[in-house]
Amino acid sequence: MNPIKLVIIDRDGTINQDSAEFIKSADEWQALPGALEAIARLNHAGWHAVLATNQSGLGRGLFEVSDLNDMHKKMHQQLNALGGRIDAVFYCPHTADDACHCRKPATGLLEQIAERYGINPKGVPVVGDSLRDMLAGVALGCEPHLVLTGKSLVYRGHDLPDTFPQHTQMHADLAAFAEFLLSREAQSLG
Repeated sequence: MNPIKLVIIDRDGTINQDSAEFIKSADEWQALPGALEAIARLNHAGWHAVLATNQSGLGRGLFEVSDLNDMHKKMHQQLNALGGRIDAVFYCPHTADDACHCRKPATGLLEQIAERYGINPKGVPVVGDSLRDMLAGVALGCEPHLVLTGKSLVYRGHDLPDTFPQHTQMHADLAAFAEFLLSREAQSLG
């Protein structure tokens, strides 16, 4: 059993609106309805939320680290206003061409999180809106949760393609995921 209750959350398309043109500034960063409230609800139940996000816009020169920091400052401020928090942000600045170990679906970001928190990632819920989020998680034994927002909006009302890990659980959005996690926890406590 891990010493803390930890959930690993993707950012673009999971917490905030995504864009094919990339989210490049704090002005462009807009939380999805109910997403920040869902994180705060998890926090209030004792869960620690950590962000694992690919940010290839950095590697592409579309924005600077200072812009990324401004986006996360906005996210933290909005969460704080709801009594919520994201404990840490782990991001990959590389493009796919860089062939790094941290860009999801590679496991580097999740390995960094496990090391930082001193946990075994097996069974840790990983929630995101893309196949790469699920693949990174299951490669380390995490529990895959797909939210049908962002890139996965196209799967609403459909079965997932066989490319997704077999035990991927689907949720309408981050709020539905939080409800699932908290309900399951309440049932297990009995």
